[in-house]
Amino acid sequence: MPPPGGIGANRDQGKENRFHGGFIPYDAERDLTITTKGRHKKVRNGRNHPFACLISAIGQLPSEDGCLHNRCHICLLGRKFRKDTVLIPKCGHSWVACPSTDHERSRRTSATVRPTSDRSRRITTVRRSTDDLPEYRSRVRGCLLGGALGDALGAPVEFEPIRRIRKQYGLAGLTGLVADWRGEVGLITDDTQMTLFTVEGLIRAGRITVDGPAHEGETVAEEPTLTEETAAVRRAYLRWLDTQQHSAPLPVSSTSSAPSVNEMVRTGRLREQKWLYSKRAPGNACLSGLRHQPESAPVSPGLPGPVNPDSKGCGTVMRSAPFGLRARSARHAFDLAVECAQITHGHPTGYLAAGAFAALVHFLMEDEVRRGAEPLAQAVRKAMDLLATYPSHEETTQALHAAVSLSATGDPSPEKVGSLGEAWVAEEALAIAVYCALVHPEPGDFQRALLLSVNHSGDSDSTGAVCGNLLGALHGETALPAEWLAHLEGRDAIVELADDFAAQSVDGHEVTEAWLRKYPGA
Repeated sequence: MPPPGGIGANRDQGKENRFHGGFIPYDAERDLTITTKGRHKKVRNGRNHPFACLISAIGQLPSEDGCLHNRCHICLLGRKFRKDTVLIPKCGHSWVACPSTDHERSRRTSATVRPTSDRSRRITTVRRSTDDLPEYRSRVRGCLLGGALGDALGAPVEFEPIRRIRKQYGLAGLTGLVADWRGEVGLITDDTQMTLFTVEGLIRAGRITVDGPAHEGETVAEEPTLTEETAAVRRAYLRWLDTQQHSAPLPVSSTSSAPSVNEMVRTGRLREQKWLYSKRAPGNACLSGLRHQPESAPVSPGLPGPVNPDSKGCGTVMRSAPFGLRARSARHAFDLAVECAQITHGHPTGYLAAGAFAALVHFLMEDEVRRGAEPLAQAVRKAMDLLATYPSHEETTQALHAAVSLSATGDPSPEKVGSLGEAWVAEEALAIAVYCALVHPEPGDFQRALLLSVNHSGDSDSTGAVCGNLLGALHGETALPAEWLAHLEGRDAIVELADDFAAQSVDGHEVTEAWLRKYPGA
């Protein structure tokens, strides 16, 4: 596998470093020059180890999409350098290292870097420290529980016009959780169901191989490829489809040494949760898309996908928050959400809105963004900048611009929410959720934001779910109202899944037999 995090260094005889078949004199104290677009940036060794040295690049390396890589961190590990080694700067962008033609020119190594988004390339990443687990776990819980709360809050009034909502619940509309047509309070819908299976798919795709320490307090790990992740998520969605076709988990029994596809899908602990076996108004595109056997790989962004090419329903967005919670970069979150959205929806706006949402969640998880001024507004701007680099982004960009502009007008109301659409399509659902979060961005405003996001004529549960995902990721579980959580269906199962998802992302995670019974591989 490629050396984790950067340019490799192997201590061979004579203290030489193997570099694409050539040798470079070994020097643990050497400087490193990185060349990009003809501009050179010399960086100095920041840390020495017997077989590794950490280079801290203090400066700005401009990428093709305009990102300025401030304080890039690149690891030199004691191993052979291999072609297409990926550099992971602190900003999260992925780069491929290419060797200089003159290895002996001086006591410094040169490399030309270029962006990459190869779906089949394995890359390496630095896992989170165990010291980060409590805060990270809180925000993963906040995102998943917050989304479930918004989903349960909006479900009873989905399909209802605002005039009827006001007639039934008063001028202010909904002011809290209410019973649905079954007489039940706090029930989630297909939005949360599919989000949970997204998480499960990512966990089962993430059978990460630990490859040694990057430096003190961090562990370097090999990640699954984009193709592998997408395949694992699709199988997870097939497990969700099982919950919509049967009233209880089906037993899996086979005497064959080669289990069928259904037997491979019907594994793991989440599919055994009986409360998930309930139809909660699943979207037609989600159902038909999963019943379609894909004949080709996902298409490049901007083209109609192979499944339901005219569908851009909000079913793409409402399940995509988990892609941003643990992605290696905002672009990786975007691309993974795009490919997984194409499993069921082929319209470019449908899957690009999912990508923008996943990237937005990723930015909200970044410490630099969260600790800055107006973190939500900053994250929205960054997500829109990334979105603009993809073809056919215009509809989603226009919807988000409208949401941002509307948030600056003050006095939020259901009528203003309605001016953004009814959220049956992906870009409108995202825009409404973003607007409601922007006008109520503080931790103490969580209930007000969610109530605004569901009191409108349209797909109230989806806008509530997406808004809850955003604010939960930003503020963590402490911002969630306890009185609402007490009534939330599946709360304990959601917490357990969130904790497992977070635990897998940090250094020192142990894969036990109990873990494998819950998550038996992709």
